Amino acid sequence: MKSYISHLECTVTGQTYPIDQPLGTSPASGKVLFPRYDLTKLRQTVDRKIFQTRPSNMWKYYELMPVQNPNNVITLGEGDTPLIHADNLARKLGLKNIYVKDEGVNPTGSFKARGLSAAVSKAKELNQMRLTMPTAGNAGSAMAAYAAKAGMEAHIFMPKGAPDSNKIECAALGSTLHLIDGLIGDAGRISQEKAKLEGLFDLSTLREPYRVEGKKTMGLELAEQLGWKTPDVIIYPTGGGTGIIGIWKAFEELRELGWIDSPQPKFVSIQAEGCQPLVRAFKAGHTTALPHENASTLASGLRVPGVFADYLILDIIRQTGGTALSVSDREMLDAMNELASAEGIFAAPEGAATLVGLKKLIGQDFFQGDETIILLNTGSGLKYLDVLDPV
Repeated sequence: MKSYISHLECTVTGQTYPIDQPLGTSPASGKVLFPRYDLTKLRQTVDRKIFQTRPSNMWKYYELMPVQNPNNVITLGEGDTPLIHADNLARKLGLKNIYVKDEGVNPTGSFKARGLSAAVSKAKELNQMRLTMPTAGNAGSAMAAYAAKAGMEAHIFMPKGAPDSNKIECAALGSTLHLIDGLIGDAGRISQEKAKLEGLFDLSTLREPYRVEGKKTMGLELAEQLGWKTPDVIIYPTGGGTGIIGIWKAFEELRELGWIDSPQPKFVSIQAEGCQPLVRAFKAGHTTALPHENASTLASGLRVPGVFADYLILDIIRQTGGTALSVSDREMLDAMNELASAEGIFAAPEGAATLVGLKKLIGQDFFQGDETIILLNTGSGLKYLDVLDPV
């Protein structure tokens, strides 16, 4: 196998950078860097059918991944998650093609495994063996797991209000866990200070180029699972928003390769009422989002008041004809029970938020009735037992 990664590109200026340097954000703009690939050469030498013959994890798409030496790949079997036809909900709601992409079956119980497998693997390749990051919960658990597998040092900065499951998990996995008063932005500032003082490599959301490549594999899988087509709508719970960007990037690359010919789906961003910077910016017609003050929601993955890649997410939503809306904590909890009892999927509140969004969009006549609609469940409800109502 060979990776066709060629360079890094600034998402604001288009300036390019080599892939053999441990860069975080773009030196030109301070914004997000995208890994880019030699898709012309890849198209000439690789047939998409090859993926069917490989082990069932996200690294089967190695040619479109950023690690150049396969010996540097750190994997726990992440990816290849099921796409479940939610036919019971579809009948109830008067739609035909509702699917749940269930990321809760990943290692450490969430989609964060994808991004951190990619980022930790690339950090190893770049000889960055001491890592740091802020987290609302699940990303910290994932980084701790992959760092443990790789024999790397992991410093995790987590708000005290994060789920107990994540705190216990990070400690058990051997990371150095720092519990912070405040929200993820406060944790991020302290993590960045630690990185500068001690020479740690920062794996913060989209402040390094490679987590998005792991999340991209959700899009690659969706296209393959749907017979090399894109869905019509993707409803996505949005904190930092790496998943939306990654899936969109995957479809762009697949279209350039000629492996799909269907258009980008409409991307729908779901946020919590108590933390909705992107929803407010979208409704106001802004291209960037102001931080949400005094952010509060039981869905820790949605408790991200300041979104670093706001400009990219808002552009994707608008260019695909999507939308952004908020849901309440009570609605999320009720939807957890509804999704579980109807389809047997015990989703995290973030994942259940997509069902709330779906129902609101039905009321707004957003759908035609026969579109293929994807609800992205980003994690397992088992990670949230401490915040759920006891029986």
